[in-house]
Order: sequence, then C-alpha cells, then structure tokens
Amino acid sequence: ILNSPLMTSWRKLADSVDDPDSECTIAMVGKYCDQGDAYLSVVKALTHSAIATKQRLRIEWIVASDLAAGDDEEVSEQTSKEAWEKLSKCDGIVVPGGFGTRGFEGKIAAIKYARESGTPFLGICLGMQAAVIEYCRSVLGRSRANSSEFVGGLEPDVEDAVIFMPEGDRERMGGTMRLGARETILKEGSVAHRVYGTDKVMERHRHRYEVNPAIVPDLEAAGLCFVGRNTDESGERMEVIELDETVHPYFVAAQFHPEFTSRPEKPNPLFLGLLQASKTKAAAVTDKKDVDASS
Repeated sequence: ILNSPLMTSWRKLADSVDDPDSECTIAMVGKYCDQGDAYLSVVKALTHSAIATKQRLRIEWIVASDLAAGDDEEVSEQTSKEAWEKLSKCDGIVVPGGFGTRGFEGKIAAIKYARESGTPFLGICLGMQAAVIEYCRSVLGRSRANSSEFVGGLEPDVEDAVIFMPEGDRERMGGTMRLGARETILKEGSVAHRVYGTDKVMERHRHRYEVNPAIVPDLEAAGLCFVGRNTDESGERMEVIELDETVHPYFVAAQFHPEFTSRPEKPNPLFLGLLQASKTKAAAVTDKKDVDASS
C-alpha cells in the first residue's frame, strides 16, 4: 500500500506543500475582501495550483474600489496609493466574479495595469467582462464602453460591450441565470487550448450578462483573441479571451467559473497556467534583485 500509485501521488503533493521551491504573491482584486469565505473556491483553486507548481502561496487582498479613488468619494488618496503599491508588488492578478457596480472601475484599472505591465492575469466571469470593456476603452478608443447591466443609453453594438443574455427574461427575477456545466470549444494553438490539452471542455457557469458578439470582430482585429466559444440554439457565445503569448506572458479570462472544477490532485488548467506564469515572473524579479545587489 505504501508504494501504491495513490500513496506516491499524495506523498508528492505533501512534499510540495512542505518543501516548496519558491513563494509567489497573487493579488485578489474584488469587492468582498472583508468576507472570509466569499472567494473560498478561488482561494482553494489557487492553492491547488501553487502546490502543483511547488510554490508557497501568499494572497494579497485588494479592495477593488481602493484602486479608483476618483470614482469613490470614500476612498482617500493615501488608501488608493497603498493599494496600488501592493498591486505592483504581486506576481499575478486575479479578478474574480461578482455583482454590482461597486469596485467595477477599480477592477478595470487593475486589468489595465496587468495588461500593460505584463503581469500574469486571470479574469473570472465579471472579470472577463471587465477585461473586454477595458480593451474597448483603452485599445479601441471607445471611452464610454460599459456593461448594459450597469449603464443605460449605450450606443448599440459599439459601446454596449456586455449585454443581457439573449434567452433571458428581464421581467422575471428568479431562475434567470445561465447555470451549470456547459461545453466550450477551444481554438487550437491558443493558450487556453495548450493548458487544457483538449479541444472541448465542460465548465460551470453562473451569469446573466455576457460579451456582445457584435463587437468581437473589432476587438479581434485589435489583438484581443476570443479563443473559447460555446455554440447552442441561442447563437455563439464568447467563453474565453486571451492575448497572444508574444504580446503578454499570461492574460486569460473566462466567462465560466474554472475554480469549481479544481481539485488538490488535479488543479484547474487556467489557474495552473496563471501560477506557472507567476512563478516565472517571481523568479525573474528575484534574479534581477540578485544582479542589482552584486553590481
């Protein structure tokens, strides 16, 4: 029994926990940071991937609204400065799912920083929607781009980057979310395809709003890759976005919730990709410090 495959795999896992190669710091940019279990599934998924990559995980909790002092009168300049300093020291950034407008501009600001600085990034659900909106504003120059969940009067198929799902019922409050496991088809040669190692994946969903497919051609022409799509009776849905690896080491976001399928012995591939990229970034920072210290 002691030499069985099961015991061997668990010993390997335990060794990774007890004797990691290095440490990495991941920023969790959300609005529920004061609630201990609000992002528990995401924390566990990060932990699984940290173990698999032999890293000691440290999570830097950053309240999203603290990154956008000008949009929240209750956030002081000093608080915002401290939040940005913490973010800049992280090896990777996660923008998880959520509801409501509070902190949304801060999430967009964090995503812009991740994209421009080359910091490994993973967006989940609303995090993916925020990434699309950020790209519309910063790269396409559509400054009023937003989600129709939060803002009315947006120019159709230009500024409404995120729209209500086509089969949804705005009048009925209950049972209107897109829930459960759905199939996503991944584009061959993409980062998502590489980390999953397959053409099709089943991941769980929980949302009412999604990326407007009408703006996808403009975004793809500008370099944002839509590499995961779900085709069903209501039309083509955008499930996974990314930037090419020649542009960014790891910039990936998904409409679904990859944290729900992560396990200690089998981390979810999107989280694993993030932790691998973060380990590389952390090592590069350490090497630079060593060089600077010796010069």
